[in-house]
Amino acid sequence: MKNIAVIGAGTMGNGIAHTFAQSGFTVKLIDISETSLEKGMATITKNLDRMVAKEKISEADKTKTLANITTFTGISEGVSSADLVVEAATENVGLKLKIFKQLDDVCSNNTILATNTSSISITQIAAVTSRPDKVIGMHFMNPVPIMKLVEIIRGYNTSDEVTKNIMAMSKTLGKVPVEVNDYPGFVANRILMPMINESIETLYNGVAGVNEIDTVMKLGMAHPMGPLQLADFIGLDVCLSILHVMYDGFKNPKYAPCPLLVNMVRAGKLGVKSGEGFYDYSESRKAEHVAKQFLK
Repeated sequence: MKNIAVIGAGTMGNGIAHTFAQSGFTVKLIDISETSLEKGMATITKNLDRMVAKEKISEADKTKTLANITTFTGISEGVSSADLVVEAATENVGLKLKIFKQLDDVCSNNTILATNTSSISITQIAAVTSRPDKVIGMHFMNPVPIMKLVEIIRGYNTSDEVTKNIMAMSKTLGKVPVEVNDYPGFVANRILMPMINESIETLYNGVAGVNEIDTVMKLGMAHPMGPLQLADFIGLDVCLSILHVMYDGFKNPKYAPCPLLVNMVRAGKLGVKSGEGFYDYSESRKAEHVAKQFLK
C-alpha cells in the first residue's frame, strides 16, 4: 500500500497526511473547503520548517514530503487510486456514515477504509458499507507527527488480514500500534475522558482552582500536562462529544458530562481553538493564564 487518501484537512487530517508523506507515501489530502486545504498545507509546511530548524530533517526531506501531497476538493477524484483511505472529518456520527457510504461507492473493492474516530463505533461505521471486513479504526494522537501511539480498532467484522496490514503499516510510519476492540471510547478515551470529566467536576464543586488541579496531576501523578489544560488542547466540544458517545453506549452515569463542561461548550469556550477554555489563550497558546471566569 503506497497510495493514501486522507479525508479532512483539519488538525488531525493534516497531521496524518504529513506523517504518511514524510514516510514516503503518496498522499491525496481531501477537503470540501479550499480554504481548509490551504490552511492544512500551511500547517504542514510550518511543522516541517520547525523540524528543519531543529535538524530533525533536512531541507530536501521537507521538499520531498510536500511533493508527496496533492490536494483535492472532491472525494471521488481524490480516492480514485487509493489503497487506503483515512477519514479524519469532524467527530459526528451522521457525517462519518455519509462519508463512508460515499467511499464504499467510489473506491476500489480492494481499498481499505479507516477512520480516525476517537470514540464512534467502527462496527456502526462499517455497517453502512458493503466491505465491513475492510473497515478499521486508526486513532492517531495529536500532534500526529510527534505522538507515537496509534490505536488500531477492530470492528466486529474487521478481518485478521486487514488488521495485520494496518498494524504493519503503522510501524512503517514510526508509530507504535496497539490493537483494541470496538467498544465506546476504545481504551484511550474510555480512561482519559472520565478523568478529564472528574477534573471538571472537581473545579465545578469548588474543591480547587484550575491551576491547582492541574499542578496536583502534573507534580503528583507525573502527567506532562494537567487534565484541564489537556481538555483545552483537545477541544472542550470534542471532549463533550466523546462523553456523549460513551454515555449513550454504556448508559452508565459515570460518563455523564459535567454541567460546567456543557455550559462552556454552549458558550463557545472550547479551549485553545476558540482562544479561551479553562485558560486564556489570547496572548499565547501556552496555558499561562487561567481564564477570568475561574480566577479567585
